[in-house]
Amino acid sequence: MANESLYKLALDHMSHTVDLLTSNVPAPQKVPYQTSFVYRYVEKTIHQAIVQKVARIVSTLSAAHLLMHHGFVQEQACLQRILQELNEDVYFLSIATINNDVTALHKSYLEAFYEEEFDANTPLESTQKRIMIPRQKIQAYLASVGGSGLDRSTGNNLLKTLSKTYSGFVHGASPQIMEMYGGDPPKFHVYGLLGTSRYQEHRDDLWNYFYRSILAFGFAAKAFGDQRLFDQISAFLYKFEKN
Repeated sequence: MANESLYKLALDHMSHTVDLLTSNVPAPQKVPYQTSFVYRYVEKTIHQAIVQKVARIVSTLSAAHLLMHHGFVQEQACLQRILQELNEDVYFLSIATINNDVTALHKSYLEAFYEEEFDANTPLESTQKRIMIPRQKIQAYLASVGGSGLDRSTGNNLLKTLSKTYSGFVHGASPQIMEMYGGDPPKFHVYGLLGTSRYQEHRDDLWNYFYRSILAFGFAAKAFGDQRLFDQISAFLYKFEKN
């Protein structure tokens, strides 16, 4: 498991990379909204989508790290499910850019991604119905492009398994909730699981999500055609693995 100083260094490294990538796409514009405005990427490009996804990765990873420190590992696990999907999204968009192969699935994904949440002055008046691209389709695409050394079927099943691993935490399934129960006398530990065996398991597992997130940033750098940045991320990943 990486030490805490390396986690902080990883977050700082990724945050700096977000700033670099952000500077390489057209900036968000002020768009009128009700009596004020909101910021939007008006061009709605695939590179702008990648920037937004990597920014959210850093934020979510920081939150998961904070929850882990305070023993709220059930909630940490929920964020790790989000991180899994964010990483998949970055791979999905970046590979299409790297291979110059933006498919109909990518176009549908981007259309849904950029769609506004509401199309009326109030949420209750809105008729908007966001089209969600099934996660299975994204995972099937990632399995099809290979690179893992696994056959397509095995790769697809692996991605599905990773996605399902933490679904019980997100949806509050009984087996996952019962991980909060124990002690002498046994009770539900509703203020975190510090000092329990479950805490150490989740503390160790957080390393995996730092690692996968750094990998996603490497894909993003490749998608931007920035070989120097990719080499820097690769060097940092080596250091992260070594430690």
